[in-house]
Amino acid sequence: MFYLTVAVLSAALLGFAVLGLRARRADGLLDDYVTARNSQSAQAIGLSFLASGMGAWILFAPPEIGAFVGPVALAGYAVGSALPFLVLGFYGPAIRKRLPAGRSIGEFAEACYGAGVRRWVSMVSVAYMACFLAAELTAIGAIAALLSDVPPALVVLGVALVTLIYTSVGGLRASLATDRWQAWLLLALLLLVGGVAWYWLPSMPTEAVMPSVPVGSALSVALTLVIAVTAANLFHQGYWQRVWAAETDRALGRGAVLGGVSTFLVVMAIGGLGMLAAMYALPLGEPPIPFFALLSAAPAWLALPALVLAVTLVASSVDTLQNAIASMAVASSGRRGLSVRAARWATVILMVPVVWVALQGFSVLRLFLIADLLCAAIVVPVLLGLWRRMSPLAAVAGGLAGLLGAVLPGWVSQGSFTAGALAASFPDSIPTLAPFLGALLASSLVSLLIAWLYPGARAQEAAGRP
Repeated sequence: MFYLTVAVLSAALLGFAVLGLRARRADGLLDDYVTARNSQSAQAIGLSFLASGMGAWILFAPPEIGAFVGPVALAGYAVGSALPFLVLGFYGPAIRKRLPAGRSIGEFAEACYGAGVRRWVSMVSVAYMACFLAAELTAIGAIAALLSDVPPALVVLGVALVTLIYTSVGGLRASLATDRWQAWLLLALLLLVGGVAWYWLPSMPTEAVMPSVPVGSALSVALTLVIAVTAANLFHQGYWQRVWAAETDRALGRGAVLGGVSTFLVVMAIGGLGMLAAMYALPLGEPPIPFFALLSAAPAWLALPALVLAVTLVASSVDTLQNAIASMAVASSGRRGLSVRAARWATVILMVPVVWVALQGFSVLRLFLIADLLCAAIVVPVLLGLWRRMSPLAAVAGGLAGLLGAVLPGWVSQGSFTAGALAASFPDSIPTLAPFLGALLASSLVSLLIAWLYPGARAQEAAGRP
């Protein structure tokens, strides 16, 4: 079984590499390497949003939320996962018009507010994507240990190296090409694994009830997840690349709807399997892993397609993140620019610490939550950059207010700034609503207030003022 597993995983990764390398452009232009500008249809954009947004996280988080909190919170998670695509689909045409030669969220921030805000936005984006990368590679190592006899380090290194090869050579086109196939493959494998696991379940206990918590608690969890996941994913540079990769504004809008709806359905379906595991009273493990608890009642052969599913999920998100980090390095180089070769080496170098973290098996959930909170504190000021009245002062003041708003709930309830800051760092690695809601509301209100009182230069020019 060991050799069969290695052979199947190797074949899957080799297939992804062939698809990615075939998609590369021979001319090797840097702009095409990081944007594939105006080249992708609505279907390609939609499938790419689905594949790049999925990852091994969907085998852990949605089933656990479904099993312990119930359908309301699960729906919040699904909405939060899908909403960034819809936001970019709605704002994308205005972003493309304002920045037709753009390549990154950092460049958008600079066009609206200047170089200082760009550095802060770029730093948050890279930190979030690095956490995402480390989490995905850590997860595939854990899944390999759970489902096979293959050494986890071998699987982690295999996924990291193969995706790095085709993304560093082929750029964004390689990621987009593999996304199309990976999207269909992961949907087929989800149907296979979920369907077989469901078929082999015994009769449902007569006392089974759907997991649920009080409505207020469920809504609180749902709102927390919507804010955290949406805000963080709007700083995912891989998604911003697809704004400029779309053939037209229409293709972007339709692709965003396709990606958003399919993502919502996939998250709800995989979370529903977690609810089934709880309703059948299966041993969920410690820490709980409801999706894999379902596999314990299924035939042993199902472990192999489940592992291929996990590798597909991780590869589809990792290749997007690798190229996204490379594009941030290119965009951050300013007017001097980078060569394609330099962009490739930047990707390789940035992957070294990420792979090292993944091989240690650390828990990155707390880092993820902190990164999510930083994103929530500045996402509204960044998106308001399309409004004429916004200015660098309003954006910076809004971002600082967002950080203070994240600390304020704990500060008020516990009586000290230190306690508030500690609460906003999620010491128990549990997402709570107060810091996220405080960050979002404070940043929004202060940005709007400053912009209204002290409008930016664009608003003054439109009004004919000096």
